[in-house]
Amino acid sequence: MKVLVTGADGFVGRWVVRALLAAGHEVVAAEQPAVRRPGGTPDAERAAVPWIPLELGDVRSVRQAAERPYDAVIHLAAVASGGDALRDPGVAWAVNAAGTARLLGELGRRRQAEETDPLVLFVSTAEVYGAGPARPLLETDPVAPRSPYAASKAGAELAAMETRLRTGLRVVVARAFPHTGPGQDERFVAPAFARRLRGARLARARVVKVGNLEPVRDFLDVRDVAAAYVALLDRGVAGEVYNVASGRGVALQELFDRLAAIVGVNAIAEPDPEFMRPADIPSLVGDSRKLAAATGWAPAIPFDQTLRDLVHAQAD
Repeated sequence: MKVLVTGADGFVGRWVVRALLAAGHEVVAAEQPAVRRPGGTPDAERAAVPWIPLELGDVRSVRQAAERPYDAVIHLAAVASGGDALRDPGVAWAVNAAGTARLLGELGRRRQAEETDPLVLFVSTAEVYGAGPARPLLETDPVAPRSPYAASKAGAELAAMETRLRTGLRVVVARAFPHTGPGQDERFVAPAFARRLRGARLARARVVKVGNLEPVRDFLDVRDVAAAYVALLDRGVAGEVYNVASGRGVALQELFDRLAAIVGVNAIAEPDPEFMRPADIPSLVGDSRKLAAATGWAPAIPFDQTLRDLVHAQAD
């Protein structure tokens, strides 16, 4: 299968490309032109696949990226940080919603012209559910985003499904619950905790600044998430939405304590307004039985291994 991966040089994109290659697929990797991310794809891995530029705000760039025939597209390119989206909601909407509409619209146009007929996996986020019921969330639960990031992703979902209805483009939506692992940058909670804890150990300090530690999250390993996306290419049903989740909730206090044990520091978490989020969702845990039934997927990597690999990657 020939697969276009947008956002291929991002944290998740790098793992998705590796998973696709390991499964025997041919990959075309798209990245934002003239942007090389810190900790991005190593040169040896970049040499394994062809790379093309993709600027979602540029019609010509989108058309050029979509002009090749693909069997499948995994659309990951996005403003992925909630903090970045909050600082400039307009950019988040322009990239996440309008950019998705532009790319899928072009793929849909080419499908109508009988030039190509790819299965498109649009990667959304569990944050579209907002503060839902205090149980593992189902794909049928209402969408009620509480942040610019989540709202822009919900808008992208609507654009994806509208394009499907209008053009017949085969679209599958994956709502991924929080995931982490080696290579994630410090805009996200697990690597941010790990870095601060390592700094505390080196400084022989005990107090570590944190935000709100009460929220509960369904944490996955990024490698398990990449495996879910590859499985959905083979067995996902067009027009359907699938949660990618473990069904297990971990409070951020527990995340902090587990990381402290791995780093080897007896740390005291001290709340700091600088790290507080204005609209934290109290609980975000998902039910992935629909995904399991369709593909046989289940998380395979223990959470403590994920955290150990994350900490060791930072130390390298």
